[in-house]
Amino acid sequence: MTTRLGNFPAISSLMNPRRRMAKLFAIALMVVMAAAILVESPAWADDPGTVVQNTVNQALKVLRDKQTPLAQRQEQLRQLVASAFDFTDMGKSALGYHWRQLSPEQQKEFTDVFVSFIEDSYLSKISDYKGPDYQVQFLGSRMEGSDYAQVNTDIIRSGKEPIHINYRLEKKGGDWKVYDVTVDAISIIANYRNQFNRVMNNQGYATLIADLKSKQAALAASLANH
Repeated sequence: MTTRLGNFPAISSLMNPRRRMAKLFAIALMVVMAAAILVESPAWADDPGTVVQNTVNQALKVLRDKQTPLAQRQEQLRQLVASAFDFTDMGKSALGYHWRQLSPEQQKEFTDVFVSFIEDSYLSKISDYKGPDYQVQFLGSRMEGSDYAQVNTDIIRSGKEPIHINYRLEKKGGDWKVYDVTVDAISIIANYRNQFNRVMNNQGYATLIADLKSKQAALAASLANH
């Protein structure tokens, strides 16, 4: 599974901290977005490895469906991803200790904008999917206590080094939810946290949320024009 913002160096770094990482995470997010189809099935609920494997297979069906208009496929994935990811915890984790400094209203505002920004950032990459050039190899999973697990995969690309993508899941209410993704050992949430902390420390919440809103609006407009 890049984006740019102008004017503020820290925010620009946030939105495009590592171009390669952002491009690879776009692939990772695209192949996990269909998890909502899977986590509702009791047969799969207790096996995070099977959840991810079936998730990938279902998502690839959407990505390979070239007969359906791009905007419609994006909307299908957007609806599915809402129940696949624990975005509230992801947003909270991305802000780190700054989360406690926000009022409840600000926490909700940040979560809503963060969710929209993440979705739109990577939905905009759906057209980059290269079909058969990307193959997924499932390497197994491990439990980390009773309610946490990690599932390891590789994205195999013809003539290139594999991309190592690990999914971190937490079991909540009987369902496994993705709360982080690592791409070549880089945690997406940890990377955002480092950048968010820099902006919050130097410029404050008002700057962070204003720039996120601006960029998310631009991404939404771009998606609407596809």
